[in-house]
Amino acid sequence: MAKVTYATGIDYVQGSLAKPVKKAGHSHGTYLIGKHRVAPTTNPKCTSLFIQNANVYDRTTAPSADELAARARFAAVSGLVKARKADLSKLTDDQEAFIAQRDLPNGKKTMLAWYWMVCGEEYDEALDGE
Repeated sequence: MAKVTYATGIDYVQGSLAKPVKKAGHSHGTYLIGKHRVAPTTNPKCTSLFIQNANVYDRTTAPSADELAARARFAAVSGLVKARKADLSKLTDDQEAFIAQRDLPNGKKTMLAWYWMVCGEEYDEALDGE
């Protein structure tokens, strides 16, 4: 491993220094990633620099049936959550139900998490009923 030395005044770089540019259907360049180790160690060399090909993050396999089903569920439940949050006729009842379960052992701590739980259960019940 090579030692990385940055310009004066820069102690370390954490994250992406350069990313490939996609033009006309293909990528130009590579990923340049700086890493700074923060775990305690006796080694004084705590910075690394990695170079990755432009296509390193491209998917190599087709999505599985389970992944496609999870994507469909996420999209559907997301729409249900958005609609329910906008429905003012249910707001008071939803707030009361959320507060009633919030301090229970497995209770949802945020209103948004509660909406996702309730709408997810509604979606699953509707799917099982078909």
